[in-house]
Parts: sequence; structure tokens; C-alpha cells
Amino acid sequence: MTDQVVHHGACLCGAVRFTVQGNLPAASACHCTMCRKHTGHYEAGVDVPRAAVAMTGVDQIAWYQSSAKVRRGFCSVCGSSMFFDPLERDWIGINMGAFDGATHTRLALHIFVADKGDYYDITDGLPQNQQ
Repeated sequence: MTDQVVHHGACLCGAVRFTVQGNLPAASACHCTMCRKHTGHYEAGVDVPRAAVAMTGVDQIAWYQSSAKVRRGFCSVCGSSMFFDPLERDWIGINMGAFDGATHTRLALHIFVADKGDYYDITDGLPQNQQ
């Protein structure tokens, strides 16, 4: 029997912590206006099954309903942007910057690049979806 991979993460102040059981899928970078405004740049994250995630400090997570189908979670103490939660799906998105240590995954795709900021270029050679 092999050991199960567990990834740990937290907000900047440590009030909200999480673990993810299992390997992380490839990450994506979203350049849409909402993600840019929520994170201050663009959002890079992974979508993981809800059943694989355990959280502590959930009373410190503030949720902002950014659309009819999605809410975004951040620490109410330090403001760290952490979660992208599509309410009717069986997965939750976790921002890459919230993970502690190595994630053993890589960015694989850029989405909503038609909305990206004009102050940076995407030059990593990864696929870019306009929407």
C-alpha cells in the first residue's frame, strides 16, 4: 500500500487552513475581469473534488457571491483570496498561491484571455482560450 498524497495550504495569517487528498490536476489561469479584480492580477488555481478537501477555520471564510452560480471565498481576517466555489458542482477551485510548499503540478492553460489586463503579456507558450 502506498501513502496517500496530501497537500496542505492556508491563508496568509493561518486562520483558514485546508488539506487536499490526492494528486492535484493541472492548473489553469483565468484572466477574466472578476478573477483579476478578486485576486489583484489573474487567478491560477486547480479544481479538486469537494470530497478530497478538508478545511479548518471555516468560520473565518467570507464568501462573496460573484454570480448566480459561483461564490468566491477569502479569509475574513487577512483577506487572502482562496476559493472559487461553483455551488452546483461536485468540485471546488483552490488558488495555487494558498498551497504550502510544492504542489507537483504545473499551469496548463490560460482562459478568458480576451479580458486580460493590458499591463502584461502571456508568453509561456501554453494554450490560450479567448473565453
